[in-house]
Parts: sequence; structure tokens; C-alpha cells
Amino acid sequence: MSIETARAHLARFGRDGDVVETSGSSATVELAAAELGVEPARIAKTLGFYGAEPGTSILVVAAGDARVDNAAFKAAFGIKARMLKPEDVEALTGHAIGGVCPFANPDVAAVHLDASLRRFTSVFPAVGNAASAVELTPDELEVVAEPVGWVHVTKDPAPAS
Repeated sequence: MSIETARAHLARFGRDGDVVETSGSSATVELAAAELGVEPARIAKTLGFYGAEPGTSILVVAAGDARVDNAAFKAAFGIKARMLKPEDVEALTGHAIGGVCPFANPDVAAVHLDASLRRFTSVFPAVGNAASAVELTPDELEVVAEPVGWVHVTKDPAPAS
């Protein structure tokens, strides 16, 4: 899949015109934040994990500064957190590395939004490639991502000193 597939998905919600295509790569949290001129924490990163059933994945969308808490992940999903291998990312998420987003995913991908996103009035998930994003409120993200639901599987970031 691609940015066109993700953009078509967003069109169902009238949000396809809100996609920002960057001139440089936004494949990592730091690169995306620099390209969009926002703090890294506001980048909504989509993390891919192997699901309980073979050939399935769990996608957790979290704030850019959030780190997965393995015990919380196991409590939420009943399995150990195992990140997708690079060769499995596109097949199990519908998108290439750097452009994995929380929408326009295949049926084998179960999307979950992490509570770390709720700290922000808006966040920026990728839109199907390594040079795109869309600004959404957490509530708007919940609508367009059509997730299984909300989870809290990340460690709370340390407060700024």
C-alpha cells in the first residue's frame, strides 16, 4: 500500500486534503518532528508487534516520546511484546517502514491507540510513506483509525526538569 491508499482512507472522513507531504524524510520521530516543526512527543508513532495468531499484527499508536512497557503490553494483550522484523512490516501493516500509519491497514492488523496520545491537543501520524503526516486530535485519530480501542502499554515519560 502507499500514501494513495492511506489518502483514500482519509477521504472517507473528509481529511485527505489535510495530508502534509514533507520535502525530507519523516521516517523517524526525530525527522518527522523536524520536518513538521513540532516537538517529537507529538509525533504519533505506529509500532508493529506480532499478534497472538500467526500472520497477525498488533499496531500500537503512541506518543513519540513513549516507550513500551513490556509488563503492561503482556497484561493488555496476553503475549510478550515482539516487534515486527523489517521483512514482515509491509505484509503485516500494509505500509513500508517509515510510513506505517494507523489506518488503511490490512485485516490482519489490529490497531490500538495508547493513552500517551491523550496528553496532546493534536498529534501527527504518518500517512503511508516516509514523507507524509496528518494533524489530528486524539478523538479524530480514534475516528479515522477505527481502532480496536485504547490501551495504556507505555511507560509515562519523565517530566521535564
